[in-house]
Amino acid sequence: MDSATTLPFTLSPSTSPVPPQRRAEILANPGFGRVFTDNMVVIRYEEGRGWHDARVQPYAPLSLNPAAAVLHYAQEIFEGMKAYRTAEGHITLFRPHANAARFRKSAERLAMAQVPEDLFVEAVRQLVRVDAAWVPGNPDESLYIRPYMIANETFLGVKPAAQYLFMVIASPVGAYFGEEAVSVWVSDFCRAAPGGTGEAKCGGNYAASLMAQQEAKGHGCAQVLFLDAVERRWIEEMGGMNVFFVFDDGSIATPPLTGTILRGITR
Repeated sequence: MDSATTLPFTLSPSTSPVPPQRRAEILANPGFGRVFTDNMVVIRYEEGRGWHDARVQPYAPLSLNPAAAVLHYAQEIFEGMKAYRTAEGHITLFRPHANAARFRKSAERLAMAQVPEDLFVEAVRQLVRVDAAWVPGNPDESLYIRPYMIANETFLGVKPAAQYLFMVIASPVGAYFGEEAVSVWVSDFCRAAPGGTGEAKCGGNYAASLMAQQEAKGHGCAQVLFLDAVERRWIEEMGGMNVFFVFDDGSIATPPLTGTILRGITR
């Protein structure tokens, strides 16, 4: 077992959390990704020292040097997962170790430090535990959890960074698209090519897809669908989710995992 999996957490939660009445008002109509919980997790990494200084602390802005590597060479990755409140009032996570494993693969592709899977999951649990009051209880609502990592070493040379910040933040959310069917625009843009970063969950992939998403919106569609980058005839991935097809005979087909699309956790 990696020694980082036993890393102790310093608990210094917010001393001025959102008042219960205001929190209840927010949870009555949470929207998606606009409001955040009272706290966050921050863990530091330094080459030669490893992961250290794991903290649960008040949610607050970050302070970064203008020459931080993430701002120039885009070494950053993230995950998206949820905590749910059951009918009995318990809080549960859905396959968190699968997110942790995918996070490690993303880090490997971008030459970033590896977060041990047990440490990843424990960081998520620590935040959910301290911000449990923020987990909605209504159907189709959840606490959206965003673990992410950035290179914060200060330098302007092109190389993998030697310092990283791993963080976890959370936001109460409702359904992303609501109950209506999602209209789709088939784009001429390519999201990822063989040998690229399509299988990594990094912000650069999403930044490159925004023009296509904007184009879809201009045609009155809610989502964009990408074809393969080689022949432009095989369906690969939606802009914000995996895609699958149900045929009249009841069979289901979904694009193969060849390195150009993200391995969906619910896939």
